[in-house]
Amino acid sequence: MSISQLNIDVFRSINDVGKTYQALDPVAIFMAEYMVYVLVLGMLVYWFTRTTKNRMMMIQSILAVVLAEIIGKIAGSFYSHYQPFAELSHVNKLVDHAVDNAFPSDHSIIFFAICFSIWLVRKREGWLWLAVACAVGISRIMVGVHYPGDVLTGALIGFISALLMHWLVPKLTFLETLLDQYEKIEGKIWPGKPKSEGKYKNF
Repeated sequence: MSISQLNIDVFRSINDVGKTYQALDPVAIFMAEYMVYVLVLGMLVYWFTRTTKNRMMMIQSILAVVLAEIIGKIAGSFYSHYQPFAELSHVNKLVDHAVDNAFPSDHSIIFFAICFSIWLVRKREGWLWLAVACAVGISRIMVGVHYPGDVLTGALIGFISALLMHWLVPKLTFLETLLDQYEKIEGKIWPGKPKSEGKYKNF
């Protein structure tokens, strides 16, 4: 399906930044390809703080990603296009990527689902995580693998999924039961009582 001229023009304006300021290319590559590992590390840190608040936040984040990916796959079945580097000429392609359906952006779905979930619970550092998600989305355009529309749609799906899980997860009492069982097993391996930081239902 055709890409709107506005989508192409905005893509060009962002993607061409790397041609003018080549020093930004390594930053864009890192954000686009490797920031996901920083995100995973951050999630592990939250989990192993051993507070109920942080652990339920991570459960909420993971479920938001699962829901967002399902919505994303459904959206991709109704509308699809290839990556900009496969459709346009003179694209500043900075990373290797298979040619497949680029709509919506999986990176944007994952980052915004998780980072917005964190923001909903922990506003102070949540703003930093949202800034990271935005930077990753822009970087995916800078390296030539997504149009702005792919990123914005992925972000919207991530936001919606995070909101739904923020509302739903506190109502699923079995998740707290499962977490309690996990912590009992964990306590036998790693002695020390998990900390209580507020009530999860009062997020």
